[in-house]
Amino acid sequence: MCGLTGFWQFGGCPGDDARATVQRMADTLIHRGPDDAGVWVDAEVGIALGHRRLAILDLSPAGHQPMVSASGRYVIVFNGEIYNYLELREKLTKVNPTGMVPPWRGHSDTETLLAAFEAWGIEKTLERVVGMFAIALWDRKRRMLTLARDRMGEKPLYYGWVHGTLVFGSELKALRAYPGFDNAIERQALALFMRYDYIPAPWSIYENIWKLPPGCFVQFGEQSLSPGASPAGKGEIKAYWSVREVAEAGFREPLACTEAEAARELERLLRQAIAGQMVADVPLGAFLSGGVDSSTVVALMQAQSARPVQTFTIGFHEGDYNEAEHAKAVARHLGTAHTDLYVTPDDAMAVIPRLPALYDEPFADSSQIPTFLVAGLARRQVTVSLSGDGGDELFGGYTRYFWTRALWKRLGVVPMPLRRALAAALTGPSPAAWNRVFRLLGPLLPRRLRVKLAGDKMHKLAELLALDSLEAVYCYLVSHWQHPAEELVIGCTEPETILSRRDAWPASLAQGQRPFEEVMMFLDQLSYLPDDILVKVDRAAMGVSLETRVPLLDHRVVEFTWRLPYHFKIREGQSKWLLRQVLYQYVPKELIERPKMGFGVPLDQWLRGPLREWAEDLLSEARLKRKAFLNPELVRQKWQEHLLGRRNWAYHLWNVLMWEAWLAA
Repeated sequence: MCGLTGFWQFGGCPGDDARATVQRMADTLIHRGPDDAGVWVDAEVGIALGHRRLAILDLSPAGHQPMVSASGRYVIVFNGEIYNYLELREKLTKVNPTGMVPPWRGHSDTETLLAAFEAWGIEKTLERVVGMFAIALWDRKRRMLTLARDRMGEKPLYYGWVHGTLVFGSELKALRAYPGFDNAIERQALALFMRYDYIPAPWSIYENIWKLPPGCFVQFGEQSLSPGASPAGKGEIKAYWSVREVAEAGFREPLACTEAEAARELERLLRQAIAGQMVADVPLGAFLSGGVDSSTVVALMQAQSARPVQTFTIGFHEGDYNEAEHAKAVARHLGTAHTDLYVTPDDAMAVIPRLPALYDEPFADSSQIPTFLVAGLARRQVTVSLSGDGGDELFGGYTRYFWTRALWKRLGVVPMPLRRALAAALTGPSPAAWNRVFRLLGPLLPRRLRVKLAGDKMHKLAELLALDSLEAVYCYLVSHWQHPAEELVIGCTEPETILSRRDAWPASLAQGQRPFEEVMMFLDQLSYLPDDILVKVDRAAMGVSLETRVPLLDHRVVEFTWRLPYHFKIREGQSKWLLRQVLYQYVPKELIERPKMGFGVPLDQWLRGPLREWAEDLLSEARLKRKAFLNPELVRQKWQEHLLGRRNWAYHLWNVLMWEAWLAA
């Protein structure tokens, strides 16, 4: 795991200036690579590459980057791991026995990549590699820069234009270090952030800066930078692998096998992925929550390890947020070398001032806090940690998949005019009035209707009643602010995303020929997974110089899951059915079967208590008016309602707070 950066300035640049600039850009990424640093510059062409290294494979100088290919044609900076690099080396040697493949200088996967690009070309190499990566590759012969990203988006890669210069890097802070960076805030991206709590690719928070989408590469030649060329485009993005094509292929050729055969094949694929990801020249462990996903990963790690796997869990004293006891029970059963750490609210809140610099772009998934804490715990003993992320998106694990179907089953049968009338009736009384009604009727109501903030729930029910499709229900459930461009962000329109573009879906999903849960899994794999979950894990882990690996997202596993019949994933209201069948061979059901817990923190309580002063400063009316990005009256209204306990606006406010904290950093 490393950090890469660089720039291409048309017409060349003085060598000393270029070196100093790219070194400064790379130094912003020292947390991603504390072990080594390097730069490479061609002053005549104006290209500069910078790298920070976290040494995982081949700890010797032979793994140093930027690395030049044996022929001298290619120069690479690379962040990530190629898990099948030894297999690729063997194929390269067999295919080219006459000496086209050079004598190996070391055993790094970076050197293997360069040799593969020489032998097979760029796209063919990307199709053959198994791994997670972001790559910047300079072709000295063609004077062409290629930027590429792994299939599922585990590793980040930003690129764009600053005063006509092409800049790129693992994080935005490297791009901001380029001299004269003054790109304006992209208000359309801000609207997307306020809706989702993250900024979906290809957008970034800055104008003329983009995220390269997963499974894609983009190339720039001299014509891209020449005088007269528009320096405002994303370039021609090409997909070498896509979830859409994988899903379509899976629907065309579904698995025809028994449940037992499917379970054996899934176990084989997971063992293969995990074995490949356990290769490292440094200490390695795993995060363990005690849930299905992380327990499966750890069980298959331990089954292939001669000594106890090191596992790590963060515990909270608040019972609603604590998974540590469950994780400890699984660890005890599997025989891992387990470490847990119970943290206090003060420990968690101490992370908050670090979040703007850590995430480098507005990001408001509150589980970023415990994720950073567990990464820090693991880094005390290991340099690489495997995680169980991805299981929810692949096997239908999120509760919203069930809620969406259940809500629509009830709402869809009610005629829309009647629903609108009911919604109007529910929103007639204020939330405070509903709260008073429920308090008065409390002793007469069934226990399940004696709820806190009843008015908040009645008004949310009214919003749901007005929705006209399954897609609208799903969008409601994944959105924080429901109308960010119209009500909250000043002076913008909200752009389309994959959620609203049916033409970008597989045909059978767009035409309603498959269960809607598969639509949601597809959408989450394209947006929520790479732009929220994987961003959260990457930045939190890299903030403490820890490499994370995600074996459930091996592309061969992903391809397999799209060939599975729906009832192999979700059956009789239970998610991850087939994954559970694999896990139950290693861990008893009773240690796993429990309601799904979130990996979060009690934001609503904290904002009314210990975080109140911090939040009040960031949400002051004077500040909001001065910055002129958000509607101050609306923000202040929600803040006051939250403080008074009339509504629970914690997630809406957390988006605003993370934006304001980032803006102030």
